[in-house]
Amino acid sequence: MARLSVKLDHVATLRQACRSAEPDPVHAAVLAELGGADGVCVHLRGDRRHVQDRDVEALRQTVQTRFGLELAATQEMLHMALAVKPRRVTFVPERDDQVLLGGLDVVLNASQLRPFVRTLQEAGISTSLLVEADLEQVKQAHKLDARAVELDTAAWADAADARGREAALRRIIDAARLARKLGLEVQAGRGLGYRNVAPLAALSEVDELCIGDAIVGRALLVGMERAVREMIAAMRVARAERV
Repeated sequence: MARLSVKLDHVATLRQACRSAEPDPVHAAVLAELGGADGVCVHLRGDRRHVQDRDVEALRQTVQTRFGLELAATQEMLHMALAVKPRRVTFVPERDDQVLLGGLDVVLNASQLRPFVRTLQEAGISTSLLVEADLEQVKQAHKLDARAVELDTAAWADAADARGREAALRRIIDAARLARKLGLEVQAGRGLGYRNVAPLAALSEVDELCIGDAIVGRALLVGMERAVREMIAAMRVARAERV
């Protein structure tokens, strides 16, 4: 079964909105691991609208499983990654006026991304790139010597009808198979929740699912540990049905 990495950005969003010390993403990470999460990740934005530098540093010291850091490809964030040394850095698009932008255009921005990927790899930090489920993007990620790709599943999750979902799922499968063939680890995320995780969790080509909003939202009602356990249960059902 694919691993589950829990994204905790919106725990920090709630804390910042309340201008308080709680809820603490570090506490949420501990509970997520107790619930069975295989890893924890956060996105440190340039504007620090949710996760703060001290969160990243504390999480690096606390997380016992896999700690991943999502970053924009900037010098500021490169220095942060080199200082903190997470297990993995995923480069993602970022702009001040939007929250979700889709995947990076790795083909268009190859020359900008190449030195960032190389620097992190030389420091022993595995590097992933968030990309659309597109074969050319996957090929370019491989050429940049990334160790993994995270396939953006938002187009599949947001598809208006069965035909659109089927076409989007086929693109994800094709991109995942190519990534595997090229020796890349395959992650998938964006728009995944309890009701739609089954088809993605059933894909043997996907190594890890990155899920945040749905789990954090559920945790507000039932607690983080239970919310993670429920997601893992949904993933296991999908795996059993595929087998």
